[in-house]
Amino acid sequence: MTAATLTDRKNAAISRGVGMTTQIYADRAENAEIWDKEGRRYIDFAAGIAVLNTGHRHPRVIAAVKDQLDHFTHTCHQVVPYETYVHLAERLNEMAPGDFAKKTIFVTTGAEAVENAVKIARAATGRSAVIAFGGGFHGRTFMGMALTGKVVPYKVGFGAMPGDVFHVPFPVELHGVTAEQSLAALKKLFAADVDPQRVAAIIIEPVQGEGGFYAAPAAFMKALRELCDQHGILLIADEVQTGFARTGKMFAMDHHEVAPDLMTMAKSLAGGFPLAAVTGRAEIMDAPGPGGLGGTYGGNPLGIAAAHAVLDVIKDEDLCNRANQLGGRLKQRLESLRAKAPEIVDIRGPGFMNAVEFNDKTTKLPSAEFANKVRLIALEKGLILLTCGVHGNVIRFLAPITIQDNIFGEALDILEASILEASAGK
Repeated sequence: MTAATLTDRKNAAISRGVGMTTQIYADRAENAEIWDKEGRRYIDFAAGIAVLNTGHRHPRVIAAVKDQLDHFTHTCHQVVPYETYVHLAERLNEMAPGDFAKKTIFVTTGAEAVENAVKIARAATGRSAVIAFGGGFHGRTFMGMALTGKVVPYKVGFGAMPGDVFHVPFPVELHGVTAEQSLAALKKLFAADVDPQRVAAIIIEPVQGEGGFYAAPAAFMKALRELCDQHGILLIADEVQTGFARTGKMFAMDHHEVAPDLMTMAKSLAGGFPLAAVTGRAEIMDAPGPGGLGGTYGGNPLGIAAAHAVLDVIKDEDLCNRANQLGGRLKQRLESLRAKAPEIVDIRGPGFMNAVEFNDKTTKLPSAEFANKVRLIALEKGLILLTCGVHGNVIRFLAPITIQDNIFGEALDILEASILEASAGK
């Protein structure tokens, strides 16, 4: 069956609200490669949007899930609990940043983790307001949309957002917002719009994902922690996209001298199986009463089994170090193209959470058109890329950290050729 036929069926059967970056219909996948229904091979630099840090079908993840299938697939932990859920919580409590006692809950998606983090923060503080950042992405549920700092396509047509959510600019010096200006905006918000004594939490991505892979400066994160402590506000780190070795450390917050009160996790936690978590200070996590947290599929046994295997793989295969090596190679190759492709205005990102940003070489303005042109050329050559950013002019790189050296080299060659071809106007 051809991709065109499948696309016709998709258009007839599925809401247009479910957007598709490509018209590739997957048939099978291994590590960093996907083969479609027509037999064509692609190198996957999207990884299910940062879900597959350990690659497609890592043998240890598959083995762990198969073993769990032979025991049980679902009981609902709130009805009949199981030891593997408890053990995974213990492991996350131990590895999450912060020298204090922690507790964890498991849910199913990143948006659900964010929703629960806000619930927990409100229960713990007795306050209702939440502050987020422009360009941030926190999910497509109503609270997730309210927190997300981008209107199109996430908020269009969905009516009023939940109240008591405020936004301030995220510090991106490339676009004229310094850390000092972002902090000043927070203080202005406290003076003009919301009493800080009414603020339950500030939520931040240590490296913005959909927003363009901009990393929060260390000095800014430290100042944010101090501001939260001054006013009794909880700091929530959204590590849904940044977690599990992607940035060269287990969590992006490990790059900072301060720890969050609550942290959300999902995506690569379970290597392709739906699982998300909230980990935080024990006393804060205990604020909601019994039954206030949970969900039918939260901490599904298959996802839990996969997550144990993922954590083992990250440690045993030294994926944090591997992420730094791969990211260094990628950024070096991109830097070598600056003279030939004047559209490149920035190359960035910790570990293997990297991005390249493009401007129009004539107008010097952000160029979503150029970024998409590179993406489409690369796709035709067999490399799957994703764009992002408030202006849509950023290509982000999320290949599995387990990608083989020869396939990584092949992908870099395709990427270089695609950028140069787009710049030449071919």
